[in-house]
Amino acid sequence: MTENTDRPPQDGPTRKALFKAALAAAPTAALLSGAAAAPALARDRAADGTTLEPTPRCDDGDDPTPPQMEGPYFTPHSPHRRDLVVPGDPGVPLTVSGYVLTRDCRPVAGALLDFWQADDGGVYDNTGYDYRGHQYTTADGAFHLTTVVPGLYPGRTRHLHVKVQAPARPVLTTQLYFPGEPRNGTDWIFDPRLLMNVRDHWGRRAAEFDFVLNHTG
Repeated sequence: MTENTDRPPQDGPTRKALFKAALAAAPTAALLSGAAAAPALARDRAADGTTLEPTPRCDDGDDPTPPQMEGPYFTPHSPHRRDLVVPGDPGVPLTVSGYVLTRDCRPVAGALLDFWQADDGGVYDNTGYDYRGHQYTTADGAFHLTTVVPGLYPGRTRHLHVKVQAPARPVLTTQLYFPGEPRNGTDWIFDPRLLMNVRDHWGRRAAEFDFVLNHTG
């Protein structure tokens, strides 16, 4: 599904208004049963006005795709879409939502987020664009992704790949993780600071994560 590729306007609400709205809308359900506690969302950590720590990088050498190599490599020029679901494919439905913020808690409008992941069976599409897509944040810095929970493949815990870039700023390449995964303790790339807040509801999962880019203003 292809969306309009026009970027949203760069102006947005004030920081105070953003966090009032975000906190009012935050889900109150408990985290997925048995899951390790994920870090507090950036919008919550910013309530006392302190400067936020930037989101850690997590780059496992997959950028860009080396020729004649197999693996979970980044593919440029992904479709512009928020919905990565492939009709007919199995998988637990997953939504991922949150905000892209600066270190001084300001929303980043028009930030690029390029997601890619394995399918339910742990397989990446390295010849096409299944489970790959990019989008831009709204005027209040929000993003929303619809997909399925990625499957496992040898040597890695369950994760999503993403590149995040504010307009005219450097690219952040990182990964997002699921709490309570047995392989979190053995995956050498895993970083607990990149755990999403995940809830389970009637066979679906809803995750939240706020990206903090390493600049202010």
